[in-house]
Amino acid sequence: MDNTVFILTTLGVITSFIITFALGKIVIPILKKFKAKQTILEIGPSWHKSKEGTPTMGGVIFIAAILICCAVFFPIYYKFLIKDLFFSGWSFDKNYFNYSLFSTIYGLLMALSFGFIGFFDDYIKITKKQNLGLTPKQKLALQFLVAFLYLFIKSFTQIICGFNKITTIKFPFFNEIDLGIFYWILSAIFIVGTVNAVNLTDGIDGLNISVTFFASCFLLAIAFILNYQILGILVSIFAGSCLGFLLFNIHPAKVFMGDTGSLFLGGLLCSVAFTMNVPFFLIIIGSVYYIEMFSVILQVSYFKATKGKRLFKMTPIHHHFELLKFSENKICFIASAVTVFCGVIAMLLLLYT
Repeated sequence: MDNTVFILTTLGVITSFIITFALGKIVIPILKKFKAKQTILEIGPSWHKSKEGTPTMGGVIFIAAILICCAVFFPIYYKFLIKDLFFSGWSFDKNYFNYSLFSTIYGLLMALSFGFIGFFDDYIKITKKQNLGLTPKQKLALQFLVAFLYLFIKSFTQIICGFNKITTIKFPFFNEIDLGIFYWILSAIFIVGTVNAVNLTDGIDGLNISVTFFASCFLLAIAFILNYQILGILVSIFAGSCLGFLLFNIHPAKVFMGDTGSLFLGGLLCSVAFTMNVPFFLIIIGSVYYIEMFSVILQVSYFKATKGKRLFKMTPIHHHFELLKFSENKICFIASAVTVFCGVIAMLLLLYT
């Protein structure tokens, strides 16, 4: 990693943190003014009723911060890259650079598309003053549409840039495995599943954003190991904005991210992983997300199979631990520690692949 990228990455973290914090101070009062408040389901833990009325749709805070920082840092990176090429005679793979640049940009657009779906869902919840927005079928249809569009554009870009292998995925110990025709179907299912897993993780104060902060840190390390420089700048901005939002979202939360934020986070995590061809490693790093998702699947399956019995006290599983009298901060700490542990494992597997 050259000095320019290191400086931009460091500034990306700091700047996005500051902008997110500043926007939080401005946006939260606006959300309160427009009564963009969270409705709490009766089936949840009884003490969650005290959170009724907390502003939601706070995801717009870190989304805006990320967009502002990208609009500033991407042109700066490009300017310094051209300068280095002109004065130092440094050579680089033009096709690789073009793929990295364009995939980073339309990956961000995919995340924004998921964020828009979440925004629309939140808007319906707020206007109808209930906790149900879009129907599950409507959400899935829109999410799969976004996922397939992203995969189509990604594959088309790879072909234009002269990539021969567009259906391969990096796997530990095997380097790459070609999934062939199944690549697009499995990838779309993975993207939609991951986005919804991240959404399910957003159930208590600070949980989703703290886990995502640590996940983004490990994805940043992978970006530099695999020499995805401009993507690394994006992920550094991503990490800084997560940390800035955590100040408002940690218990007791002053604002919730809503589906606007959680679907955006899931989309951005997927786009970063697919740009670097490492979705399998995202499964390891983001293990908390998938544990949350599969706890719901297991609960429903067990409930149906046993005609009314429950495997957990409540799902997603963070509510199970709440009912076991774990504090919200303790659950966040444990989930973050699990993410760090799994992130280290993912890094070791990548280095030996």
